[in-house]
Amino acid sequence: MAASSDNPGGVPGHASYRNAGVDIEAGNELVRRIGPACKATHRPEMLNPLGGFAAMTAIPPGYEEPILVSGTDGVGTKLKLAIEHDLHDRVGQDLVAMCVNDVLVTGAEPFLFLDYYATGKLDVDVAERVVKGIAYGCELAGCSLAGGETAEMPGFYSPGEYDLAGFSVGVVEKRKIVDGSKIDAGDVLIGLKSSGPHSNGYSLIRKILDNHPEPGADLLDDLLAPTRIYVGAMLKLLRSHLAPSIHGMAHITGGGFYENIPRMFSKPGLKAHIDLHSWPMPDVFSWLAEQGQISDRDLYTTFNCGIGFVVVVAEAQADAAIRLLNEAGEQALEIGRIVESTGDDTHTASELQV
Repeated sequence: MAASSDNPGGVPGHASYRNAGVDIEAGNELVRRIGPACKATHRPEMLNPLGGFAAMTAIPPGYEEPILVSGTDGVGTKLKLAIEHDLHDRVGQDLVAMCVNDVLVTGAEPFLFLDYYATGKLDVDVAERVVKGIAYGCELAGCSLAGGETAEMPGFYSPGEYDLAGFSVGVVEKRKIVDGSKIDAGDVLIGLKSSGPHSNGYSLIRKILDNHPEPGADLLDDLLAPTRIYVGAMLKLLRSHLAPSIHGMAHITGGGFYENIPRMFSKPGLKAHIDLHSWPMPDVFSWLAEQGQISDRDLYTTFNCGIGFVVVVAEAQADAAIRLLNEAGEQALEIGRIVESTGDDTHTASELQV
């Protein structure tokens, strides 16, 4: 029996989930609002509509030995800046990009995405903006926003705060998996330009901004530019006659060049020699380096420094691959070569060896 307000030993008032801080009706309203945006990402493989307990999908047709590839990630403390400056529309694309770009490095086509949105008290207007950004990112990546979870957890988050996690599934033909095993000395490193810091290094960025509590509009725009999604252009390359020449790929995320480039290699004795003068350092990274007095090593270990994705291509096909990627809308250029490793990890101001 529920305690009444005149029972001094019971719970005062009428006990309900809403009074405990969870508004189920608000959650239902959010699902109603985001329905059209989610529907716009629909792929024919989807077998059930939004709102079920689980998403069901068939494997896309045309594969003889389909291999499923999965990835998960978040946006990190970049969310703090978005919340502070009421720029919730952009972080949804960040969430999708961080997941689908990771799946892409295997040669896979991302075709399914789910999100997790958690907050202390659901603000339907804010959540709608975030999820519509996620749907937009899914459209850019060509994958279905199959569903997700909205968790309202009173007392767990500070007022106005929320967190995001994303989950992506892709598919690749087994014989076409890109695993780095074909990388060899002489191969060319092609860099695809980034849109900014993407979603990495924001604990350091926010520390630097502590001394600049009111960043200018241009700086804020650079810092909160959505992470670039490389799926469309890269799938065109992977499905072209140049596909056999693609020997490796790397998504330049947390850990920058020093940690992500070596993840491409599957055999010893090789390293990447990158010419740091082959592309201009974007102003936002120069500003961060100057204001934070960041060393070169830390700069290239923390940030993408203007290159968000790297493709290793056989030398003979490198120029053609660059042309195709540029025609597909990317800013692609040669940034280095694969060389034999001598165990010497030194680098000068104009080169980076990883």
